[in-house]
Amino acid sequence: MKNISRRKFVRNSSILSAGLFLPNNLLVKNIFPNSRKFEILIKNGHVIDGTGKKEFIADVGIKDGKILLIGKINSDDADITIDASGLKVTPGFIDIHSHTDSDLILNPKAESKIRQGVTTEVTGQDGFSWGPLGGPGLQRTLKNFKEEYGEEITWRTLGDFLNDFSSRKFSLNLASMVGLGTIRELIIGYDNRPASEIEMQKMKNEVLKAVDEGAVGVSTGLEYTPGSFASTEELIELCNAAPIKARLYSTHMRNEDNTVLEALDEAIKIAKESSSNLLISHLKVSGKSNWHKADAVLEKIDNAAAAGLNVHADRYTYVAYHTGLDALFPLWARDGGNSKFFERLHDSELLKKMKEHSEKKVTNLDGDWDGVLISSVGNENSEIYQGKTIKKIAEEIGRDCFETAVKIILDSDNRTMMVGFGMEEKSTEKILAHPKVMIASDAGSHAPYPPMNNSIAHPRAYGTFPRAIAKYVKERKICSLEEMIKKMTSMPADKLGLSDRGRLMEGKLADVVVFNFNTIKDKATFTEPHQYPDGIPYVIVNGKLVINNSEHTGAMPGKVIKS
Repeated sequence: MKNISRRKFVRNSSILSAGLFLPNNLLVKNIFPNSRKFEILIKNGHVIDGTGKKEFIADVGIKDGKILLIGKINSDDADITIDASGLKVTPGFIDIHSHTDSDLILNPKAESKIRQGVTTEVTGQDGFSWGPLGGPGLQRTLKNFKEEYGEEITWRTLGDFLNDFSSRKFSLNLASMVGLGTIRELIIGYDNRPASEIEMQKMKNEVLKAVDEGAVGVSTGLEYTPGSFASTEELIELCNAAPIKARLYSTHMRNEDNTVLEALDEAIKIAKESSSNLLISHLKVSGKSNWHKADAVLEKIDNAAAAGLNVHADRYTYVAYHTGLDALFPLWARDGGNSKFFERLHDSELLKKMKEHSEKKVTNLDGDWDGVLISSVGNENSEIYQGKTIKKIAEEIGRDCFETAVKIILDSDNRTMMVGFGMEEKSTEKILAHPKVMIASDAGSHAPYPPMNNSIAHPRAYGTFPRAIAKYVKERKICSLEEMIKKMTSMPADKLGLSDRGRLMEGKLADVVVFNFNTIKDKATFTEPHQYPDGIPYVIVNGKLVINNSEHTGAMPGKVIKS
C-alpha cells in the first residue's frame, strides 16, 4: 500500500465521515466528480434496436463507451441529457463498402459521413487497400499521395497503415479489408498473365499476413487492373489462404452490365469453393438493355443462400455510378499499367479498336457521352473539365467525344473520375428491398470546405443513408423503417463479425444515431453535392457525442477495428 501522510489521512477521513450524513448522490458528486451514473442519457426516444424488431419508447443510458441501460430510467444523473421525444434512436450506421481512409488525414472529422449517421467505415474495397504497397505503381502512389496530402507514406504493409491510423485522431471507426489487386500488383505487377507457383505462394502469404495484422476480409475489383487479370482459380486459392475468421470475400464483380449473370456465377463459385462469406459489392444491373436482369440476379442470390452459402450484397441509394474514366476502355488496353496504356493511346490502329469498345460501352451503360460526367481530375491544369460531361467538353474543344476522353486521360495522367448514369429506379428499388441487401455508400469522406470540396463528389458521399430512409422508406415504402435500419446496422455488423456493434443493447459499444423521421432528408445533388443532410441532430461514437444539435463537436473518439 502506498504511504500516506497522517495529515492527508485525517483530512480524507473527515471528508468521508461528513459524507455519511449527506445524500448518496451528493457524496458521489463531491468526492468523485466524474462518477455520475451516466455520461449521456437519451430520454423518451423511439428505440429501433437494429434487429428488425418493432420500435419501442425507452431511455438509453451510456457510460464508459457502452450502453449501460435501456428502459425507463428515472434518474437524471447524467453529464449530458438528450431529449429524444418524437425522435428515433438507432445503432450507428455501418458503411460496409466505403472509400474513407486517407481522407481522414485531411478531414479527421469525417464530416460527410458522420453527419449522415455513419459511425463505422469499412475500407480496402474493390481490390485496393493501403497495404501491402509495392510493385511498379508504388512510386506513382507515393508521388500522388505527397501532392494530395502533403505527407510521406510511412507504411508499406496493411498492418503499418492500421497502426499509423491508430495513432491518429478521427471521429468515426475504421476497419479495412485487404485488396487482392493490391497484392497482385506487389507480387506480379500490371501484367496480364497467370501467377507462377512461387508467386501464388507469395500472394497467399501476403493474404495471411494482412489478416494477422487486422484485415477483416479480402476484396476484389475485377473490372480494374491488375485485379482483373486474376483467374477464378487464383481467387479461390487466395480466399482459401485467409483464416476462417476473416474469410469474407467482398467483390466488385467482373461485370455489372452485359454479362452480370455470368459474373455473379463466378463470385458464387469462388465463395463456395473457398468456403467464404460472400458480399457482392454495390449490386447493380447497368445499362437499359440489362435492367430486366435484376430479377434473375436476385434469384441467383436466393438460390445460393438456399443451398447454404452465406451470401449478401450491398448497394448505394442512387442510380448513377462513380468510377475511373479509364474503366470505359478495354482491359487489354490497360495491360501493363499506365505507361503501356499511354503508349497504346498514341497508336492510331489500337485507338480504332478502343473507340469501338468504348462507344459501345457508353451506349450500353449511359445512353451517350452526355451521360458521362467528369467529377474530378488529378492535376490543376485539368480542373476545367470538372463538372462537365464528355459531350459538353467535346463541343467546347471541337473534338469528337472519344478523342476528348483520351485527351482528358492523358492531360490528367489518368487520374480522372467520372459519374455515369446507367441504372434505373425500378431495378434499384428491387435490389434495395431484397432481404439480403445492405446499404453502403461506395464513397469517401468529404466536406463543403477546402480541400475536401475540390472535386465534384458523388452525392452518395453525403446522402446515402438519409436517402435510404427519406426516399425508400418514407416515399417509396419498399420496406419498413425497422428493416431499413437493420440493413444499416446489425446486418453489416454480423457480416463483419462485429459482435459488439450494430445493435442497441445493454453491454454493446455506444455507437448511436438520433434522427427525426419527419425531417430526415438527403440534400446533395449531382450538380451541388457538397451539402449535409437534414434531420440527424445527434451522433454518438464510442460513447462520445460527435454531432450535437446538428453541429460537429470536434470530438475524435474513432477507433481502428481489427479482425
